[in-house]
Amino acid sequence: MSNTGKKKGEKKRVAFQIFSHYNLVVRYFVENALDAEYVKQPEMTRRTLDAGAKYSPDQVCSPFKLGLGSMIDALDAGANTIIMTFGICRLGYYGELQEQILRDLGYDFDFINLAEYSTGNMKDFLIALRRINPKVKLPRILKVAGEALRMMTVLDTAEEYYYENCGFEVEKGSMKKAWDDLLVSMSRVNSLHEINQVARESRRRFMEIEIDKPEHPIRIGVVGEYFTAVDGFSNLFLEQKLADMGVEVNRWMNVTNRNLKYKGKKFEKEIYDYCKYEMGPTSTANIWCAKYYATHGYDGIIHIKSAGCTPEIDIMPVLQNISKDYKIPILYLSYDTQNSDTGLDTRLEAFYDMLYLRKEAS
Repeated sequence: MSNTGKKKGEKKRVAFQIFSHYNLVVRYFVENALDAEYVKQPEMTRRTLDAGAKYSPDQVCSPFKLGLGSMIDALDAGANTIIMTFGICRLGYYGELQEQILRDLGYDFDFINLAEYSTGNMKDFLIALRRINPKVKLPRILKVAGEALRMMTVLDTAEEYYYENCGFEVEKGSMKKAWDDLLVSMSRVNSLHEINQVARESRRRFMEIEIDKPEHPIRIGVVGEYFTAVDGFSNLFLEQKLADMGVEVNRWMNVTNRNLKYKGKKFEKEIYDYCKYEMGPTSTANIWCAKYYATHGYDGIIHIKSAGCTPEIDIMPVLQNISKDYKIPILYLSYDTQNSDTGLDTRLEAFYDMLYLRKEAS
């Protein structure tokens, strides 16, 4: 294994594990708020998963394995500083173990585990960020953080529109090109003005794409564990597969909705008949979302999680009650390192056929 340690005074080369399109947001913040170099590792492939699984404990979930593999890729790409996120499930403990595994493999690097600073006090996060740049000022951090959040919202909104409509484009591939171009453009912006400019241009392009959507298309809502539901590679690009079948797909779960727009008490009140207590990181939100889909004309729901994800296992009986009460089918999918596109395709096709027949008979 290579040694990627940094010399004294050397500029930090920072990386964050790949997570959907959010690395673009992290890049913007690292370079514009912290004046550090952001290292982009290769996109995740089966090789990434295999490397992460090879050095991970058997019973950890796939986000741990993918995260570890992505960190290995980042260190091999020249990063000397890794940022690890925090969470309120086992994710909050993963950073220490991942760091130790990487050091046992011979890597020399700085590891900033945000779980160690997640006290709710802004001063503690500032301490973490000053490990990257000791001279960074809070006003600058807040300004750029606001701009980064604007970028994140633009990307999440565009992705939602994409999956709801790309299955009905008249010119095949036109929406995928518009989405890919948006990602490329956002990878280059360095100001709020540029973010807004790209957002306006992207919206214009999407609105100009001709769509031929039936009056009552098959509509499927996707709920599930944060990482696996949001990250396309982790779920074998399930949403794209559904869209290619001519399905209108909606996934409420993303960083913008879960972290910026989540109305905890309001959601809990709306699902009180099914859930009287907060059930974990995304569990309560997923119960609310499943009920929303069931009461707003969706034809089916797909629940996806990593194998062994305890919070999402806990809500499966609740989802079954929603399915029974509202007569809406739910397909349950679990992901780990042993996954097959063929197996997923077969299950999705069978689910689609069942929804189609139900719709025709209604």
